Amino acid sequence: MWVAVDAMSGDYGPEGIVEGAVLAVREFGLSVSLVGDEQELLDILLKFDYDTEKIRVIHSTEIIGMNDSPSIAVRAMEDSSVVKAVRLVADKECIGVFSPGNTGATMAAALLHLGRLPGVLRPPIAAHIPREEGPPVLLLDAGANVDCKPEYLAQFAVMGEIYARELFGIQNPKVGILSNGEEDKKGNTVSVKTFDLLKKIPFNFVGNVEGRDLYGGGREVDVVVCDGFIGNIVLKATEGLAKSIFNVLKNSIRQSSLAQTGALLLKSTFTAVKKRLDYAEYGGALLLGVEGICMIGHGSSNALAVKNAVRVISECAKHGINDRIRTRLGEYKTLLSDSV
Repeated sequence: MWVAVDAMSGDYGPEGIVEGAVLAVREFGLSVSLVGDEQELLDILLKFDYDTEKIRVIHSTEIIGMNDSPSIAVRAMEDSSVVKAVRLVADKECIGVFSPGNTGATMAAALLHLGRLPGVLRPPIAAHIPREEGPPVLLLDAGANVDCKPEYLAQFAVMGEIYARELFGIQNPKVGILSNGEEDKKGNTVSVKTFDLLKKIPFNFVGNVEGRDLYGGGREVDVVVCDGFIGNIVLKATEGLAKSIFNVLKNSIRQSSLAQTGALLLKSTFTAVKKRLDYAEYGGALLLGVEGICMIGHGSSNALAVKNAVRVISECAKHGINDRIRTRLGEYKTLLSDSV
């Protein structure tokens, strides 16, 4: 199974991305198509020892920048690394694509060249929110759809439940709606109507959950749905808070020799906590509901993130995530479109 990787669109150039591809080949036996400037990528590959039959380079001459208009750039720059990587999936040469570049451009390219799965109204971005114990909470939508209808959120819940069941190994995932209170009628008009829809779906719907429940220690939930405007704010706030907590700890430890001694004793604990909060452990966020598998990474994605992104894409293919989404949405079609 070949995975396409946009090697040119990250914030720090292609070297870390190439290294991550090599690690995926070494550790998981996967095959990677690196898309970008052929000579530059081949020069970087010379630094590594890898199975040359499992990494190939697909030449592209353009890069869509972070400040480029996604819809315009995707159509105007057909030889860009992200567009060519997505087209490898559209042409069935690869099972999925990873890009650490312009999020909007990756989404636009996926919708243009891959299209939506039958029955999918809007593809959501599924992001991982680390919690105290167990697998992360899956948050949908993390930014793809700013304005949503109840039908959209209901479909997000179905797709997220499948992902949590198959990829996280949770037998009966708990699904909730992000709201400003646990009571049934709390929330805005969209969330209240979504509540009524999800009550009809035969899965483990636990109702409304609050922001504090995302991280553990409150109401237990595995999949949380909201519109992309709220979801993206939650995601960025979570990332910012985690970074701030570690910075506060570092600054406090530097101010005391006793604290520095204690920190040395707790080094393995700090390392474990940092790993749990590190986005690179999950590779990126999946754009669910499109034909093929599309993962969107941070612009600062390092080798670890790329390695894990390739791994997650292959696991989605092995578990038949898209086939399961297609089947489930077909089964629930009437229930999911019954909003007023």
